[in-house]
Amino acid sequence: MKKIIVLLAVLVSISSLAFASGSSQSGPSVVTSKPIEFSMFYPDNATLPFRTDWLTVQKAQELFNAKITWEIIPIADFNTKVSLALNTGVNTPDVILYQSIAGENVSLAQNGAIFPISDRSSWTPEWNARVAEYGLQSDVNALKLKDGKLYALPRLFDKPFYDGGLILREDLLTSNNIAAPKTFDDLYSLLSMYKKQNPSSYPMTVLVGPRVHYRMTQPSWGISLHANGAGGSRVLSWDYSKNTFFAGATSDQYRDYMRYWNKLYKEGLLDPEMAEPINGDVWTRKMATGAAIATYAYYDQIGGVAAASTIPGFKLNMYPPLAGPAGAHHQQKDKTGAGILFPIAASKRADFENLVRTVDKMFFSKQAELLWCIGVEGVTYTMQGSNIKYIDSILNSPDGIYKAMQLRYGAGADPLQYLWINAREMTKYDANYADINQKVAAMDNAIQAVPPSPRFSSPADAERATSLMGTLFDAFNVWDNAFLTGTKSLDTDWNAYVAEMNSKGINELLQLYNNNL
Repeated sequence: MKKIIVLLAVLVSISSLAFASGSSQSGPSVVTSKPIEFSMFYPDNATLPFRTDWLTVQKAQELFNAKITWEIIPIADFNTKVSLALNTGVNTPDVILYQSIAGENVSLAQNGAIFPISDRSSWTPEWNARVAEYGLQSDVNALKLKDGKLYALPRLFDKPFYDGGLILREDLLTSNNIAAPKTFDDLYSLLSMYKKQNPSSYPMTVLVGPRVHYRMTQPSWGISLHANGAGGSRVLSWDYSKNTFFAGATSDQYRDYMRYWNKLYKEGLLDPEMAEPINGDVWTRKMATGAAIATYAYYDQIGGVAAASTIPGFKLNMYPPLAGPAGAHHQQKDKTGAGILFPIAASKRADFENLVRTVDKMFFSKQAELLWCIGVEGVTYTMQGSNIKYIDSILNSPDGIYKAMQLRYGAGADPLQYLWINAREMTKYDANYADINQKVAAMDNAIQAVPPSPRFSSPADAERATSLMGTLFDAFNVWDNAFLTGTKSLDTDWNAYVAEMNSKGINELLQLYNNNL
């Protein structure tokens, strides 16, 4: 009996120690509770279609004990779908990815459609820690609205980098003994030469649609307009010398900008299909076959185009920003970017704190920093001391490391990665990419800061700005396409265009933006 009692005491002791040991550990390996279930809006890009079986997506849910219902929305329709959900409260998800508090979202935040996440800062310890680690508190403070609150958890960069720009056929430069273009006039000369040699070609094409092309080229004219304009207004632009907004859509800068591209369009140098979204496979085929030789896109896409080409000696490269009338500038970037927001409906969940804490860990923890960037150790990479070594199938992929990681595993998929460390990102590129980044860094302010968002003093001002913005952008879109294609003249129709934009309130919108800086 004594032996039995002693044995039972030992077993109880061992069980207690095991339980205590397990309960004291942090990390997902000891999680045994039921996964938290929530829904999420995801903006889908045709060049990188979302897959629920991506390693990163599956691993994130496993690590952080979550079960996500993904609503996959084409990126061209994403903002419209987000707006509809937040305005109506119908079919609203628990989490929305890839959003900033600018434009209409300012009005939606002030009207109570978006939860002020800064009110629960103790629930986001991982995001708080990364902000401090990257030294971004002042950048984050600039994102707060007039009420001093933050309505989204923005993505964080330790430093901005040049991930996309002018991509063109380097082999043609070499074979024709032509120096790499430095200005947009140089680009025009190169495209004209190729058109003469290949009359059926349209030497410059665009990726997805004009929004990528515009956001990467307009800053060299001193403007930033359209769907991805840096100021969020779509029709206003930022004067960096005066620190104020101006009516970019009706400015001389915009008129000169459109003159340049209309000239290329009329001469058959610009893809006539650019006004509509171009499928990623179609874009690849145009570049790979020589139907086009230049485009604005991202460095990681070079490998896929090169692999699809059968042209002897075919070689693409990316080049620093070209100089225009306002200098050589690329799309504006900050150390913060589009992030994660919680619709107000999600805050009604009984487990809202658990939801926020789970999302915080899933996207902003140290584990997340590695997972969404380089995948899973032992699967996509191994560590050799402090150096990352990617597996052979990734290293030898014709798509290149970055694109292979995205396509196969979801690592580096823009809507999923919210922590960006420049040095780690560079491991996914070649020495040439690092060299390009060094050249851009040495240029005079090639990547300008994103303009400040207005902090509207009242919901009425925010709503009025949103209403004006929608009306103005609808009109601007029609005129912009007409000026590009030449169905409207930048000379004889310009005054009518300006009059229409004035009648639709562009100056009122401008005043609202500047009064609420």
